[in-house]
Amino acid sequence: MKTFRVERVAVFCVVALAMAGCVSKDETPSYYQNLESHSAQVDAKVAAVMISSYRAQKDLPAVTIDPDLMRVAQMQAQGMAKAEDVNAARKGSLRLSSLMQAEGLGKVYAVNNLSAGYRRWAEAFSGWRDSPKHNAVMLDAKGTRIGIATAYAPGSKYKVFWSLVVAGPR
Repeated sequence: MKTFRVERVAVFCVVALAMAGCVSKDETPSYYQNLESHSAQVDAKVAAVMISSYRAQKDLPAVTIDPDLMRVAQMQAQGMAKAEDVNAARKGSLRLSSLMQAEGLGKVYAVNNLSAGYRRWAEAFSGWRDSPKHNAVMLDAKGTRIGIATAYAPGSKYKVFWSLVVAGPR
């Protein structure tokens, strides 16, 4: 039990140091930056650290950023933003299975979170953690890699569309 607590403290310290290094005194931490613009993108490194830290609390392995999954997540987020509808990524060529197949990843285990309306990574993370279905994706025991992306739709009531892809090993 003591070893487990020491490991948790160590993980917390690593996360705190990593995040502290990402921000100067005059900058907003990336997890609080407003993503309501075409040029804004979620900080995938910070997202991976936060998700990994959260998973560690549940005795689950850390996740790493995967470039193929980043492309899949970006295509989904952009497709939802273009349609101004989260449901656009649940059908046709924007479905996770279709995008995974198109990227040559068709037989890899993968799940995803789709959402809209969160303006900051901290909001999305908290919202997903509090939603049983979204939380299950972040804590999927088979997951070892992630891709995460946002896309901005200024005319939409939601403004920012999100895709998180969690996949098992290749």
